[in-house]
Amino acid sequence: MIKEWISKRCFDAVHQRNLVYNTCWEDPRLDRQALDLGPGDSVLVITSAGCNALDYALQAPKRVHAVDVNAMQNALLELKIAAIRTLGYDDFFEVFGRGVHPNWKTLYRDRVRPALRRDDRAIWDRRTDFFDGTARRNSFYFRGTSGFFAWMINGYLNRPKGLRESVLEILSAETVQQQAEIYDSRGVSEQLFSKPMRWVLRRDTTLAMLGVPRSQRLQIDRGYPGGIGRFIQDRIETVFKKIPLKDNYFWRVYLTGSYTPTCCPEYLTRQGFDRLRAGLVDRVSTHHNTVESFLRVHDEPISRFVLLDHMDWLYERHPDLLASEWQSIVDRSAENTRILWRSAALDVDFVDPLTVRSNGKPTCLGDLLRYQKELAAELHLTDRVHTYGSFYIADLNGVAA
Repeated sequence: MIKEWISKRCFDAVHQRNLVYNTCWEDPRLDRQALDLGPGDSVLVITSAGCNALDYALQAPKRVHAVDVNAMQNALLELKIAAIRTLGYDDFFEVFGRGVHPNWKTLYRDRVRPALRRDDRAIWDRRTDFFDGTARRNSFYFRGTSGFFAWMINGYLNRPKGLRESVLEILSAETVQQQAEIYDSRGVSEQLFSKPMRWVLRRDTTLAMLGVPRSQRLQIDRGYPGGIGRFIQDRIETVFKKIPLKDNYFWRVYLTGSYTPTCCPEYLTRQGFDRLRAGLVDRVSTHHNTVESFLRVHDEPISRFVLLDHMDWLYERHPDLLASEWQSIVDRSAENTRILWRSAALDVDFVDPLTVRSNGKPTCLGDLLRYQKELAAELHLTDRVHTYGSFYIADLNGVAA
């Protein structure tokens, strides 16, 4: 009990007071196929770092609502939106692609700041060093709690002789076969997963910095042979040896501190930036709220929900809130609604048994969901992030009345 209390306090302290995610850790390439967005769709997504909200906007839906209880996460998306509206592409890419701009303080003061809301100005007025390169962690992608972990990993890559060179060579490889050959021939696994590193990866404090609560860690410990440590090692080895890294911007930014023009999220490409600047960015709005509370006051139906992995920790700590959140989803859903979520668990068994009211009667949630299991399994195999245990696509059959 004491250990769980300490873990919860650590996780809450990290998440309530800090920017946790400086980049999204969910692959929107999967989401694009799963969501099948059309011009009439309204999307609700948990904000995280806002990268994927902008990616969805590039599919030209009616609206993208980015909802998060962490004001810092919404402020980051608002900063990106303001920068899209006020900066040229080259400056924008330096800030959010390279993660550093030597003239950021001037750009922020004269151009970006006036386009921000008052609360968001207050947040970024105190954090101009996140982007100006003057701090020891000189890239934005080494800032925030997950960025701090990435910075520590980058420092670690410099310690074993030749490890960083091997990693950079793998990132530059043209084929998966070349990646695997370099990984094995250079002994990357032995260098990367030393005994101290394996110990660090099993700590709740480390996982909290990455946005992983103890509840998720316990799910993996229960369901994966070797527990969380083996899970992480196996997933990273799969990324290095079996998934093309040439366009894997998720791992590139965490291993190097920056994107490249050919390996970055869609909103950072010139074409993506131009389309957002031309008006698509205006379809994105942020909301500092819980999913349930937002839906209770939102007066239009939502046809697409992207719930990330937050149900894992919500179920472990507040199963009553999970049920009421699903009730709000059922209540506010449009016809032909589709819902995506991810989980640390290899198999989620806590969603279907939830009870909600539909057509005035208590109903088992599983009776309202039609899972696209084959599509989800097919897409999950190609996930460039490859750190989640499972991926779900579910259509909602009927809405509450």
